[in-house]
Amino acid sequence: MKNSALGRIALVCGAAALAGGVVPATAHADDATVERKILPVLVEFSDSAFQHPDEVKASTPATYFGTGKDSAASFFKEMSRGKFAYVPAAGEQAVGPVKLSMSAAGCDYNKINTLTQEALAAQGLVRGEDYESLSVIFPAQKTGCAWAGLGSVPGPYTWINLYGTASGLGVVGHELGHNQGFGHQGRAMCTDGDLVDCETDGTSAKSIMGGGGPEAGFSAPELIRAGWLSGTEAVKVTASGTYTLRSLHGEGTGTRALDIPMGEDRLVVEYRHAAGTVDGRIEGVHAYRVPKGAYGSSSLIDLTEENETAGNSAPADADAVTTLTDKASKVSVAVLSSGNGKATVEVALNGESLTGKTSDEASGETTKPAANPKHTGSDTDAGDGLPASAPDTKSAGSTPAPTSDASQDLAATGAGPGTLPLIGAGAALVVVGALVVLSRRKRA
Repeated sequence: MKNSALGRIALVCGAAALAGGVVPATAHADDATVERKILPVLVEFSDSAFQHPDEVKASTPATYFGTGKDSAASFFKEMSRGKFAYVPAAGEQAVGPVKLSMSAAGCDYNKINTLTQEALAAQGLVRGEDYESLSVIFPAQKTGCAWAGLGSVPGPYTWINLYGTASGLGVVGHELGHNQGFGHQGRAMCTDGDLVDCETDGTSAKSIMGGGGPEAGFSAPELIRAGWLSGTEAVKVTASGTYTLRSLHGEGTGTRALDIPMGEDRLVVEYRHAAGTVDGRIEGVHAYRVPKGAYGSSSLIDLTEENETAGNSAPADADAVTTLTDKASKVSVAVLSSGNGKATVEVALNGESLTGKTSDEASGETTKPAANPKHTGSDTDAGDGLPASAPDTKSAGSTPAPTSDASQDLAATGAGPGTLPLIGAGAALVVVGALVVLSRRKRA
């Protein structure tokens, strides 16, 4: 048995690096939209500038605040179903370019952050007063940064190492997800259906925080972490029984996730079905292990044996679960029916037996679990759409931590062609393939 491997799932997925904020946020009872003022700032260096600054300045507002589905504002509005919104902190939506008195070489994001805030303060823009979150966008030429995006976990800072004239939602949305307290979502391979015997392998294709990209949205554990599922939508299971799930995303009411006790950890079960702009390629019931209540550090549980590449022709429900059990905590789950926008799931606690059948509410007919299907998960990087075959990168080692008024963790994502995520060494360095999360202590 590899029982100890389960304990390592949390570590590998970044739980050790998510010291700030592992307790799930509470949904707002009044359903009022929580707005966060974000200031995108274009910065240049003494020896490196944007090749087409006017085009960068013109594209940035649309990336962050546009009304189309590819903007960060639209994405977070849809994912939170109106509970959360990124709004512009400045009337012109993006400021700059601001010239920093530093060279580009070395990828010193700490110094970039400090000098940017000093330049903004000189213009009368102070963090905490005029803006709450800061997104610094700078030209990739000469920096040597081995990532396309960097974000504090959780926190107010993102850095966008810009290639070309516009960054995309895959990078910006992913880094803002880190700001929400979400780490990289990995994948736990439990091919015999027993969660006592699992190995970490690759990334989850069910979240923008894994390899799913924006079209996958966020997963149920991440929505719970953010407080974007109400108590009636994320049901904490306290007794064995049969539950009906509606699709995780989209409008309407009903149970969207089951939050099941599993020893010191939690097991979160969701049903995915095309809704709004997401889940067009995801269908079926999926499960996640949440280590010690760290909902932002969940791992997709994958019971299948074959790891195919992203973009293949496998069906949308190819890696959905049908049955699973954790002998150690005496928890079992069976999917009794799934499809057409809802699923029926049976949960057995305390070693009780699954019945394996129930009357479907819609048809009145009894269905039984199907065999576990073939896997079609993604092994791409965490949300930037880079090919799975891209080579690993090396740690930057001595890169300094950003200035911060709170305990700060960082997560890096993507880079230019042929480069996967990396972050410099620090108090703790945690790696999943090419996914790396860094823990930094507060510095004076």
